Amino acid sequence: MKLYLDPGHGGTDPGAQGNGLNEKDITLDIAQSIQTLLLNHYENIDVRMSRTSDITKSLAQRTNEANSWCADYYLAIHINSAESSSAQGYEDYIHSNVSDTKTAAKYREIIHAEVIKLNQLNVRGKKKANFHVLRESNMPAMLSENGFISNPHDASLMKQASWRQSVAQGHANGIAKVFNLKPKSNSTTSPLTTLIKNSSIIYKVIAGSFKVREDANNRVAFLHSKGIEAFVVTVVISDETWYRVQAGAFSSRANAEARERDVKTAGIKDAFIVTQSSDSSPATAHRSAPNPSPTQSASQSTVRSEPTGDSILGPTYLSPEQMNLFAKSVNPDAPELGSYYSAFGEYYGIRGDLAFAQALLETNYFRFTGDVNPEQNNFAGIGATGGGNSGASFKTPKDGVLAQFQHLFAYASTQSLPDKYPLVDPRFNLVPRGSAPAWADLNGKWAVPGTSYGQSILSLYEKMITFAIHEIK
Repeated sequence: MKLYLDPGHGGTDPGAQGNGLNEKDITLDIAQSIQTLLLNHYENIDVRMSRTSDITKSLAQRTNEANSWCADYYLAIHINSAESSSAQGYEDYIHSNVSDTKTAAKYREIIHAEVIKLNQLNVRGKKKANFHVLRESNMPAMLSENGFISNPHDASLMKQASWRQSVAQGHANGIAKVFNLKPKSNSTTSPLTTLIKNSSIIYKVIAGSFKVREDANNRVAFLHSKGIEAFVVTVVISDETWYRVQAGAFSSRANAEARERDVKTAGIKDAFIVTQSSDSSPATAHRSAPNPSPTQSASQSTVRSEPTGDSILGPTYLSPEQMNLFAKSVNPDAPELGSYYSAFGEYYGIRGDLAFAQALLETNYFRFTGDVNPEQNNFAGIGATGGGNSGASFKTPKDGVLAQFQHLFAYASTQSLPDKYPLVDPRFNLVPRGSAPAWADLNGKWAVPGTSYGQSILSLYEKMITFAIHEIK
């Protein structure tokens, strides 16, 4: 089964705005979760997303892409808005000309029923409209409007990662039911194992290297305007910092060459491909230096062996580059902190990539849309208890990450804190030592009431893995 998944808006088009939120951010987050749920838990499904980052893409580009791919179903994810802040709830659409006996209507009936079971929204009904993506797609299609960004109640839900995950789960359940998808067995190879096995050679398309960050950002913006996804990756070559524009990473040389041609056709004649070996052996995997630098070379990216369980203590599996790229796929302005999370994770014996997922959850992908301000370098909400209390502040980003790891160490371990680094966590001695060895144990402790806090971190981490797999295909 081939699903074309379309998170609405993106790039220069923020979509609806209200209550401090942009529609484009919420739709992307929900769509990424739908993709992760379907790929990780069901067999015989292929998902193609109209965008996996904050890029501009026209409606025609989206439907043309779905039609050329011969998708079996088109699912568009949107957020509603109204002039009156009292309007609220969920509704979904099929095309105006589709009769209730047609396939698209039958599919919508099933998906609608699954979504409203989980989304905690008023039900506004099953509707029809002449929207472009419903009219111009050759396959059955549905567009869902998941609450009103202009309504305080709905917007408050949208700000919760657990709610966005529930909305995604409802859509995924509906798709699975419609297409009778077979669940993967417990013995099925996990996404990270697949990533390790299939990524011995990675072909990266480079669309320019710059000494000035702004020049690299301009190149990325240009590529986005051409419908080509790209990121800025900081690398160190011969002790000099360069800002490299990467326009894709592929396990297939042919796919990399096709992307290189697209980039050159767009006008970047000096695009080239670099070949990188990704050693998956834990015995030979790259290990970050104890004193990390945010400008760690991208050529040092590796993936390590398979994680088990949801314990806070354990090795870090995703590389600094993979962490940074995932954050930038949602927030292009996200700081490059991956090397700190890798190095401190190794030193304290804490799963650094999961701590990175926690920081993304706490800061809304480093956009700081809550009580904590970016200048505080407080990436884990330490001391931020709500009601405008912004919590602790730290001198540097490195100190902020260090405090997070020390706080996690206090919760996960009863051992003495290793003394290589000074104690910068102001609340370390307030933590009942060893009271939360697993991420789910942080529920009601790190976040109050936070009944699904740990699960939200694990869910976000699952998205990071899926993104890493996507980046090397």
